[in-house]
Amino acid sequence: MQRLAVKSTLIRIFAIVAVALFVGTSARADDYPSRAIRVIVPFSPGGAVDGPMRLIAQELGKRLGQPVVVENKPGAGATIGTDVVAKSAPDGYTLLLASQTNAISATLYAKLPFDPIADFTPITLIGREPGVVVVNPKVPANTLQEFIAYVKAHPGEVDYASSGNGSGQHLFAALLASRTGMQMNHVPYRGSGHATTDLLAGVVAMAIPGTAGMVGHIRAGKLRALAVTGARRSPQLPDVPTVIESGVPGYEAYVWMGLLAPKGTPAPIVERLHRETLAVLGEDDVKRYMANAGIEIVGSTPAEFGKFFRDEKALWAKVIHDTGAHIE
Repeated sequence: MQRLAVKSTLIRIFAIVAVALFVGTSARADDYPSRAIRVIVPFSPGGAVDGPMRLIAQELGKRLGQPVVVENKPGAGATIGTDVVAKSAPDGYTLLLASQTNAISATLYAKLPFDPIADFTPITLIGREPGVVVVNPKVPANTLQEFIAYVKAHPGEVDYASSGNGSGQHLFAALLASRTGMQMNHVPYRGSGHATTDLLAGVVAMAIPGTAGMVGHIRAGKLRALAVTGARRSPQLPDVPTVIESGVPGYEAYVWMGLLAPKGTPAPIVERLHRETLAVLGEDDVKRYMANAGIEIVGSTPAEFGKFFRDEKALWAKVIHDTGAHIE
């Protein structure tokens, strides 16, 4: 009888604790958000995903009734900013703008202070855009094949820029070099802004950044576009062929952006963030901005984004293995 009484008491205690935890979580979710939310962008300002995120954050803040503030924490292939979010409280007030760089760094770095998949909760894949192979106008090449021939005639003498070791720009170019037999020198920068500055000045010859930040420079004649990395031509650059059209079969790569929260973020908060982000992506001003930037809006479910991220990690792990790309 005494054992039964003790067991009954323990069951009641566990039930009370469970209810308290459920009520506490529900109350926090019902009150969410009660203060500003920050979105960590693990890249420097002015990059391919920074501008779109700032517009989305502004509109998301209006819908949530609290400011959504973008904080740039670049460096180490997006791992510095990502680590901040991984170690943040799972309360919906610190989010991560993830990109293909996160999927790449998951393999490129031998040791990370976080698990790029297990330590995060997916919210939504926002959108994607092709990269664009651009060269400084001083480079004597008007097509991708002419550039390949130029590099092969000057092995080890041509520099290409990227926004950092382990970035999408790094791997996009490494993959192109591997597929075409080009021998180029990788020059990593701390972010897209610095890389673009030196590309415009002719310090480096080539880069493969996202289309969004390059259209203005291309139209102004400050950079020459040789090819886009998507499966189809970009509406913003209809006269620029794809890499596949330019004679490199099977080459396809995208810059993408999506929202992640720390592992353990309550489901009601994730669902609220997902719902409101999709509503923002459906606004006319946002759709126009994304279209003008060459970004295809996706707006996936959390589960779809989780699968997409795992697939991207596997894809770039193979590229890293096949190309021998590494952190210098």
